[in-house]
Amino acid sequence: MQATRYPRDMRGYGANPPDPKWPGGAHVCVQFVVNYEEGGENNVLHGDAASEAFLSEIVGAAPWPGKRHWNMESIYEYGARAGFWRLHRMFTEAEVPVTVYGVASALARSPDQVAAMKNAGWEIASHGLRWIDYRDHSIDDERRDLAEAVRLHEEVVGERPAGLYVGRTSVNSVKLACEEGGFTWISDTYDDDLPYWLDHDGQGNAIAPQLVIPYTLDANDMRFATAQGFNSGDQFFAYLKDAFDTLYEEGKNGRPAMMNVGLHCRLVGRPGRAAALRRFIDYVKSHDKVWLARRIDIARHWMEHHPYQAPKLRPSRMEGAEFVERFGSIFEHSPWIAEGAWEMELGPAHDSAGGLHNALCRAFRSASEEERLGVLTAHPDLAGKLAQAKRLTAESSKEQASAGLDALTDAERTRFTELNTAYVEKFGFPFIIAVKGLNKDQILAAFEQRIDNDRQTEFDTACRQVERIALLRLRDLLPS
Repeated sequence: MQATRYPRDMRGYGANPPDPKWPGGAHVCVQFVVNYEEGGENNVLHGDAASEAFLSEIVGAAPWPGKRHWNMESIYEYGARAGFWRLHRMFTEAEVPVTVYGVASALARSPDQVAAMKNAGWEIASHGLRWIDYRDHSIDDERRDLAEAVRLHEEVVGERPAGLYVGRTSVNSVKLACEEGGFTWISDTYDDDLPYWLDHDGQGNAIAPQLVIPYTLDANDMRFATAQGFNSGDQFFAYLKDAFDTLYEEGKNGRPAMMNVGLHCRLVGRPGRAAALRRFIDYVKSHDKVWLARRIDIARHWMEHHPYQAPKLRPSRMEGAEFVERFGSIFEHSPWIAEGAWEMELGPAHDSAGGLHNALCRAFRSASEEERLGVLTAHPDLAGKLAQAKRLTAESSKEQASAGLDALTDAERTRFTELNTAYVEKFGFPFIIAVKGLNKDQILAAFEQRIDNDRQTEFDTACRQVERIALLRLRDLLPS
């Protein structure tokens, strides 16, 4: 059977994300993004086939093929002419740092705004060459646009962008950003509350590790222009406040994270919405233990405190022979279980002890009763003849020694021998228990209690213990 691999990561940091160690022991990092797209949107003047139809005041807007849309254009122009300056005054007066997602062609058409961004110390990241949808572009066309975005950005701003957020992406956008190799951070994901490292797409492409700072579409003023959105500034403020309060409380309780706030000059730059943003800025600043940062600041902090570390083992990316060699003894003398697991749809979620354990257990559980009995009978007796002859597997030797079964008194050894003989005669397989964390007395007590079970109950109990032993073995090899 051909193995299949699932490229999406449904696990991430799991139940225990790392402590980001924000400066000053901050409970939360709040990061404001100003999207600067005005002048980079779809427009026949820009060589596009139709007018823009996305994120405006016009309800139900649709592209006008081959035509300019005067109302749409003027709404975007408001963002450049008035909205931007309102946001610029607000953030500079409050001394709040900002990252700009700047569409390169829009920046080129707004030199005064670019100068103001630079004078304020704002980070100007790339928002691509044009504010258009790339989902149907060929990979070569998108690659060329990305290269031109970087070139034009550097020409207009005076330095190349350290970060990238395309926004209206294709399936290739993140891969192309990693492949480009010059971005300190990228943000075309919405999948976490903390930055993380993406080493490659899971398909064997040799791309250098890339830092990802996830973005947001919920704490975002774009919802003023979408069907399931905000109708008033009060709704916007309430949502931002609830998000901040939740993250602040979680950080106070030992799980600090990051809050992104996405803004657009033509949307929140309108007076009736800007008031809500100002209230939120004041609310955030009324708290201590908050780190207000640009994305480049977050990236530098993460690289210092959480540099990329390559995993020692990554089961989902192993070839079959290596996988079976590494994990074939996790279920005692039963490499066929590892073979079955390798043929499943494995992905990043299976690169942890718990994830791989689930895959191995699926292979074990789907086997026939006869096959599972074979796994049970492959296990050695506790403190039996194989142990005395030092012929146990390395895993079994270590486990039995951890419980003191390699140092029994004569009386204890006699009792184990009696129980082993009686148990095997009754059930047809050896007594199996995950001994890690148990002592001799606890093991003997379980032995004497379980020997009274009927065969089906004990068969099921032994299978569960086999699975527990496997999990404990995997925890010695892989992150939990």
